Amino acid sequence: MPKPCVSLGEIAPGRGRGNLPDMKQPSIFLPHGGGPCFFMNPGGPSDPMWQPMEDYLHGLIASLPERPKAILLVSGHWEEARFTVHTGAHPSLFYDYYGFPPHTYQLRWDAPGSPELAERVAGLLEGAGFPTARDDERGWDHGVFIPMKVAVPDADIPLVQLSLRADLDPADHIRVGRALEPLRDEGVLIVGSGMSFHNMRARGPEVTPPADLWDDALSDAVTDTDPQSRANRLAHWDQLANARFAHPREEHLLPLMVALGAGGDDVAVQNHRSHVLGWTVSGYRFG
Repeated sequence: MPKPCVSLGEIAPGRGRGNLPDMKQPSIFLPHGGGPCFFMNPGGPSDPMWQPMEDYLHGLIASLPERPKAILLVSGHWEEARFTVHTGAHPSLFYDYYGFPPHTYQLRWDAPGSPELAERVAGLLEGAGFPTARDDERGWDHGVFIPMKVAVPDADIPLVQLSLRADLDPADHIRVGRALEPLRDEGVLIVGSGMSFHNMRARGPEVTPPADLWDDALSDAVTDTDPQSRANRLAHWDQLANARFAHPREEHLLPLMVALGAGGDDVAVQNHRSHVLGWTVSGYRFG
């Protein structure tokens, strides 16, 4: 049975621990894997290749200063002409992967939405000058429910999804993240869900050396201790070493821009690195 949706009043500041104020949540960029990769063997162990990433996702909530009241997630699998926020109370799932075993199209992750948080998100974006649309029909894509099913297996944290904007402008996605930063003080975890390397035609051990060079360059930019410098370097991500080899199209990298913007001036760290399909894949935390 779907869990009840959550109102903004239930996730407002100061209500998480009695009369104590909420602890500021970080913003996170996480790798969401490939298709339903963590659930290919029902009831059995994961493919060893994906296990480090799965372990990272399993530990995500425990790594936070406190359990978040809600999650705002930007997935690399949703693009719209305008930034679009999902306002649904009980979103369905959108199985937007192909050629996988039948059981992977029966996976469930029935977390509630939060229409009031969605309106708060839209208000912040519109206040920052970004025309914003609403959608209450689209299902959560696998960039949402696959990593969240690992990270929040009980589906007991409400979630709101925000789209990318289809022009994929990196500087504007950073600015959108900046507009959303106040949510972190309200107990909301901001998550960018993508892949730091995403070239589907490049696979195998020969990919790893150039992928490592890209990952080193990207991580150096993301963890720049000068917030303005790191934002500028990420806005020009395509000038980094092997950038277009790593991302022929950048939709899986853009959620990082939102997470970085939402990180504000906080310290950034690389908090995950693994190799899958020959790719070098990283995760990052801000704050």
